[in-house]
Amino acid sequence: MATLNALPFTAFNFAVEIVRADGASPLVSAAFAECDGLELGMEVKTLREGGANDRQIRLAGPATVGQLTLKRGMTADSLELWLWMSDSLADPSLRAEAEVVLMAPDGAERVRFVLSRCLPIKVKAPPLNAKDGAIAVEELQLAYERIGVKRAGGL
Repeated sequence: MATLNALPFTAFNFAVEIVRADGASPLVSAAFAECDGLELGMEVKTLREGGANDRQIRLAGPATVGQLTLKRGMTADSLELWLWMSDSLADPSLRAEAEVVLMAPDGAERVRFVLSRCLPIKVKAPPLNAKDGAIAVEELQLAYERIGVKRAGGL
């Protein structure tokens, strides 16, 4: 018998919180339509032993993390990503902490992906085309040094 917690998460109900190292309140909270790049991997080192042609030895190597890509509709009030990028160009040591929060359809928090020492590496303005009539979507790419997960209470 499956419980509510055993059901797969939905990919459409999430929030993103970014807090700059020099600020106390979130730089950004929610408002993103797409989030991609939550990845954690491991390089594998392969060794061969002389005379043992039927096997190989696999050793764990260093961890690898992804690069987060966030997309959202651009508004007059949403220039903080551009300002953060400008500030980071002036001071490359300026980092941020970010959390991507997965929520249940009822809005209850399920899981948080915690990203450490984030650095904005690209902010992209929306393509402009007068004949399209599409929403202007800006893109932010973040490099992060570490990723972890936190379960919500009750899971």
